[in-house]
Amino acid sequence: MKCTFIVYRFDPAVDKEPRYQEYMVAAEPTDKILDCLNKIRWEQDPTLSYRYSCAHGICGSDALMINGRIELACQKLVRDFKTANNFVIEPLPLFKVIKDLVVDMNPFFEKHRTVRPYLISDEDPPEKEWLQDPENQKFFEPALACILCGSCTAACPINRSNDKYLGPAALLRGFRYVADSRDTATGSRLAQL
Repeated sequence: MKCTFIVYRFDPAVDKEPRYQEYMVAAEPTDKILDCLNKIRWEQDPTLSYRYSCAHGICGSDALMINGRIELACQKLVRDFKTANNFVIEPLPLFKVIKDLVVDMNPFFEKHRTVRPYLISDEDPPEKEWLQDPENQKFFEPALACILCGSCTAACPINRSNDKYLGPAALLRGFRYVADSRDTATGSRLAQL
């Protein structure tokens, strides 16, 4: 079937204003949106810029706005959208555009680093490994599902009005270590937040 992709285009090095470019793509209902973007770049327009890596929902690098919703392009199929095979593809909001659909993630990761996203312990390291109490891990395990794609930060209304706010991803990662019974930096980590 034929699908229409209206894609945000902007290269700050040459463009004064962003624009939208339309592409027609032959796609199956089971094609991923990422597959369609690849078809555009490989078959029609090699200048189109976007990120992806694993294409399996693990890396999070292909987070985009698809028809006004923040999604991972590798996780959404053409059939997931009831838009008569019309798709508007835009970069993540609130992030500076580097080119087309590629955004600058550096501020996101700088905020992430402020929570010190690693285990800190005053104890000497064990000879083999630090065993985790299963009940404690069960408590913070949902926080481990975050793949640092930036989607929650792009959608967060507080980020729209306060650029100093760390954002949900950084706070979630901070929670993960504050909740870890092996970590001894809870007080100093919370003071930083």
